[in-house]
Amino acid sequence: MRILTPMIRASVAGASGYAGGELLRLLAAHPDIEIAALAAGGRAGEPVGAVHPNLTTLADRPLVATDAEVLADADIVFLALPHGESAALAAQLPGALPIIDLGADFRLADGGAWTQYYGGTHAGTWTYGLPELVTPAGKLRAAIAGATRIANPGCYPTSVALALAPVLAAGLAEPDDVVVVAASGTSGAGRKPTDALLATQVMGSMSPYKVGGVHQHTPEMEQSLSGAAGVPVTLSFTPLLAPMPRGIVATCTATAAPGASEADVRAAMADAYADEPFVHLLPEGQWPHTGSVAGSNAVHVQCAGDAHASRVVVVSVIDNIGKGAAGQALQNANLVLGLPETAGLSANGVAP
Repeated sequence: MRILTPMIRASVAGASGYAGGELLRLLAAHPDIEIAALAAGGRAGEPVGAVHPNLTTLADRPLVATDAEVLADADIVFLALPHGESAALAAQLPGALPIIDLGADFRLADGGAWTQYYGGTHAGTWTYGLPELVTPAGKLRAAIAGATRIANPGCYPTSVALALAPVLAAGLAEPDDVVVVAASGTSGAGRKPTDALLATQVMGSMSPYKVGGVHQHTPEMEQSLSGAAGVPVTLSFTPLLAPMPRGIVATCTATAAPGASEADVRAAMADAYADEPFVHLLPEGQWPHTGSVAGSNAVHVQCAGDAHASRVVVVSVIDNIGKGAAGQALQNANLVLGLPETAGLSANGVAP
């Protein structure tokens, strides 16, 4: 029999976006959390159902203006705002109030990298919210559970870090030659309409963008992988826009360390994720599909050794607005609030 306890109240800023909408879907089914204020900037005054028709149980809830005092009437606040907008709002919220920021404002430790890739003044650094990230000091789960300010990882950095961190931490790949080519669904670009996201431009077509080391997630990926390796990691990243609404497939390669075998890589991956509820190393020969993780908080990974080119290959897939955003945010919130880490989340996708 479930023992009844007071529900935890959660407010959401940025509730009208794709990540915000996915977060509402998850929160609506959470056994221990009830939804408090829903703020939506330009969509304030509209009901949730007008913005997210899929959220039937929340359809009549009003979206309100983004006001710190209103948001603070809760036990935890999620910020699902565009990059660069979280810091000002967070500064107005009580210091003891737990905040999960889905934006990039507090992810980077290097202020110079922030200015280079995002522009403006660096707001600071919060606890990085990727519980499964392997580092020489252990995974990040305990640090997240003991913090009240969490910087949720980006979608590409989540997929890439979970693919390569165990390999680099085990010394099985060279840290100065990491290459990532990753394709994302169109929801990764946000909800703001642009010509590049028109159906006529996207359907039946794939295209690269922000090529040549200029994508804003590059320093975040290098930061996570450097932490895993214990030495600086240099990464070449090419993102692709794929004709699908959600999902990321990241093909990650690196020069193999002398003597490293495919069996060694697989053993390192298996050891790193043996007890993880959401990260799954697939059986040998089975390669990941984005459709298999859609709607879930799962990560599917597979590895191979390219003996011809002396490289390690790891492929990972996630749902970019699930584990890459809203699902990860809720996983972090569960840790901060002392709830079961898997509460309100599923590792099972909705394919087909």
